[in-house]
Amino acid sequence: MRDAPGNFNLLHRTCSLVVLLCLLHISVTVIYYMRNSDLRQTFVQNQQSPQIHRKLAEQRVTTEESPQRLPSVSNVTETERKLETCPDNPPRLVGPLRVEFSDPVTLDLVRSENPVLQPGGRFKPTECIAQQKVAIIIPFRHRDEHLKYWLYYLHPILQRQQLDYGIYVINQDGEDTFNRAKLLNIGYAEALKEYDYDCFVFSDVDLIPMDDRNFYKCYNQPRHLSVSMDKFGFRYFWSLLTVVSCRGLMVYFQPPDSIYLYFYGSACFHRVSSKGMSISRPDGVIGRCRMIRHDRDKQNDPNPQRFDRIAHTRETMASDGISSLTYNVVNIEKDQLFTKITVDVGKP
Repeated sequence: MRDAPGNFNLLHRTCSLVVLLCLLHISVTVIYYMRNSDLRQTFVQNQQSPQIHRKLAEQRVTTEESPQRLPSVSNVTETERKLETCPDNPPRLVGPLRVEFSDPVTLDLVRSENPVLQPGGRFKPTECIAQQKVAIIIPFRHRDEHLKYWLYYLHPILQRQQLDYGIYVINQDGEDTFNRAKLLNIGYAEALKEYDYDCFVFSDVDLIPMDDRNFYKCYNQPRHLSVSMDKFGFRYFWSLLTVVSCRGLMVYFQPPDSIYLYFYGSACFHRVSSKGMSISRPDGVIGRCRMIRHDRDKQNDPNPQRFDRIAHTRETMASDGISSLTYNVVNIEKDQLFTKITVDVGKP
């Protein structure tokens, strides 16, 4: 009976060891089962059809890119996108154009085909920053049908040329002698009141370019754009400066008081040459234009004193400048296609 306590202690140790071994076995079994369960689940998922995987992936992408969840990120990216300057050769130019005046044109038709225009005939490209801000000045009176054709052809051309431009129709009020030169001055002055234009194109309303590579923009020198016309068999007439562009007139003709724009024949040549400049031109093919045939207005006959005035251009140009320009604005109309400014130019 003396050995009973020793036997009991041995039995107790043995039982404890067995219990520990059982617990260890159970723990190892549980861990092994859980690992195998994860592997089996992964295996099953990996064996799902590609179609289900694509659907799940699309759902995740749709959820992640949902505008409801990430509106600010999308908007900031688009708003802060840095635009580059428009290229020298815009990509959408088509070259030679077919210009016809046989089919009637309405302003509503022109508006419908130019929905991107802003009031006043304003446009700027959205895909890049225009190289120049161009004001196109048209001296005008009683030429509504001609204006429709001009707008019909020129707006698409100017947009393809990626210009930041505005169209200004300077309409002479009344029936006195048509003062084309003064209307050009008025257009220059009025356009600068609205926008910081750095280029001015002075165009007759009945002349349409036949090639959109004839850029309505400015160069280092004043530029004669309408080099040859169908009216004259596309022969070259250097003295008939009917469409002219000038950059920074306040630079070309310092001081600004001495500016007096008269872009017709020798008067323009004298004014430009007296400033040490010359007139640049496109070649005879790109510079082709079509003229809308019409009868001369009764109040638009040639000035009988024009040759005498041309002969004294160098003497008078310093005193007949912008500072002496007087006129009264009668009305300003902001159409989608143009800004029409009706003015009283006073007596000749």
